[in-house]
Amino acid sequence: MSAPLVAHIIYALSTGGLENGLVNIINRCPPDRYRHAVICLTRADAFAARITAPGVEVIELHKREGHDLDAYRRLRRLLRAMRPAIVHSRNMAALEAQLCGVGLRGIRRVHGEHGREVGDLDGSNPRYLLLRRFMRLFIHRYITVSKDLERWLVETVGARPQCVTQVYNGVDHARFAPANVKPLALLPPPWQGQDAIVVIGTVGRLTPVKDQQLLLEALALLRQRHPEPGARARLVIVGDGPLRQALADRVDELGLAGAVWLPGDREDVPELLRAMDIFVLPSLGEGISNTVLEAMASGLPVLATAVGGNVELVTPGDNGDLFPVDDAGALVRALLPLLEDSGLRGRQGESARRGVVQRHDWDNTVAGYLAVYDDLLRG
Repeated sequence: MSAPLVAHIIYALSTGGLENGLVNIINRCPPDRYRHAVICLTRADAFAARITAPGVEVIELHKREGHDLDAYRRLRRLLRAMRPAIVHSRNMAALEAQLCGVGLRGIRRVHGEHGREVGDLDGSNPRYLLLRRFMRLFIHRYITVSKDLERWLVETVGARPQCVTQVYNGVDHARFAPANVKPLALLPPPWQGQDAIVVIGTVGRLTPVKDQQLLLEALALLRQRHPEPGARARLVIVGDGPLRQALADRVDELGLAGAVWLPGDREDVPELLRAMDIFVLPSLGEGISNTVLEAMASGLPVLATAVGGNVELVTPGDNGDLFPVDDAGALVRALLPLLEDSGLRGRQGESARRGVVQRHDWDNTVAGYLAVYDDLLRG
């Protein structure tokens, strides 16, 4: 008898934290426990090649913007033919797709909340709330990546507490680890011979919710108010997305061309993290950031906005610091002690690594997801 099939429904399969988590769960799931298929409402790109588990079908529906009824009809036919035991959707963009499985025999429905977008940062958008409350009638179990999202589902959306399970993301401690010698050769050539520089970095899709522009504003403010540490600071923004050109233009406007590097999407993120000294996540909203976990595993102190799951990962004074959203001055104040004290960077980075190794392991994450699936099929 073949293992039960889980059909994962997502908006698109491309570079992102949600997608990275999905790929890790599929690749690390024992094949005799569950089979997997990924249904992309829109499309999949080269990121799909990161799925190494055998027999995983990736299906693209090429859904048009808005309520594309034809795409949903095709999805229902697909689910009827595939006969999955579990349909697992993720985030708002895939939530209503669960309706396509209603009435099909034997399907159990799981929905994951991994974070919210700019139009609904605090989860209070009336239209979205109405849909989420309606969909409670059809979702058997919820999985959230943070305690913040778990509380919101129960207290605001009205999900029953016993139907919500919180499971933290994991991180590959071997792949993301500190370097004995920083790989400075990866950095722009003008930076490589400058021993005194301090490299501030971030990794993420270049979208409004990630607010990488705040890093540029903070660097310009740092150079203005604190010339000496400002002259030593360098900024790396790894990733691609719709705001890349706007960020490049802002670099020129602020006169930061020699101090900022925008390398785009990269396959060598672990090595680039090892070349950094401080990691910053300036998001407007966040579930649990994979890149924060990866930076911590790489032995970096982390500065992050005090939103969502960030406050569950960053302990001020221990492994980094928290600062308010959209506050360049506060970010500068948080950066200064780390820029001026390499010993402090080392101690906080060691604490960050230690905490991640203890609490964030992909085996534990996979076990948490499989426990939800097992419980559903038993029930």
